[in-house]
Amino acid sequence: MHSGKSVSVHFSPADADTGIVFHLLADGGVTEIRALHSEVGSTDLSTVLGDPAGAHVATVEHLMATLFGLGIDNVAIEIDGSEVPILDGSAALFVDAFEHAGIERLAARRRYIRVLKPVRIEAGGSWAEFRPHDGTRFEVEIDFDSPAIGRQSLAIELDPERFRDVARARTFGFMKDVERLWAAGFALGSSLENSVVIGDDHRIINMEGLRWPDEFVRHKTLDAMGDLALAGARFIGCFRSYRGGHKLNAAALRRLLADSSAYQIVDTSRRERSRAAEVSAVAGPLHAPSVR
Repeated sequence: MHSGKSVSVHFSPADADTGIVFHLLADGGVTEIRALHSEVGSTDLSTVLGDPAGAHVATVEHLMATLFGLGIDNVAIEIDGSEVPILDGSAALFVDAFEHAGIERLAARRRYIRVLKPVRIEAGGSWAEFRPHDGTRFEVEIDFDSPAIGRQSLAIELDPERFRDVARARTFGFMKDVERLWAAGFALGSSLENSVVIGDDHRIINMEGLRWPDEFVRHKTLDAMGDLALAGARFIGCFRSYRGGHKLNAAALRRLLADSSAYQIVDTSRRERSRAAEVSAVAGPLHAPSVR
């Protein structure tokens, strides 16, 4: 999307408790970068893991949302470039690839971050917060001056089936911003094949139009899922945001995890958690996944 360079990615199964790990192939060597919030190096236009001036992997949000949405906790990702491919601008092709390969359940309990009290962060006219909730819920609202977007909201209880309601939503941008982004070295691989583009007349330029009337807020929800997947464990709670983005998502997650009284680590007594599954408090790292 941003570098305009070709890249190949290979996914391999990983053992329980491995988590999501990128293996960046560069200069004849391999750099390991874990998909954790502590590794976030930049949130300008996309989420970047690692050192933006050195070894890094950019635009990880759609891939991380796919792993989060499908319940995949353990995978080794070998990548020969510094940016995850944008594909069609959504997570749809990642979903198809993982479902075609198959998902294996492991004999290990999955750990979750249970939100115990509200945690909120504000930035100008934007805000994001976590609230206690029995399940994993996203409530995202956007508000753009462009009449092509306007004010849209989406509330979704996350499970693999509902995830498909946002997985095909594409990234979007404005034609008036293109030259500025190009001058800054961004969006060099952007096209109508991988982005919804809004023209200066506030019309959708793409010939096929939108996949849903509210595709914009669906994509912002997809981005939020990918950013929060960097917590190191799935969460039990509700994430809400208004006019959010990668920077605000990352800041809200840091705020939550910085307050030990705001959450507890719990694990399931069943292989796959449902709303009725029993959970118990445990001590340990924020990643003890059970699916790869």
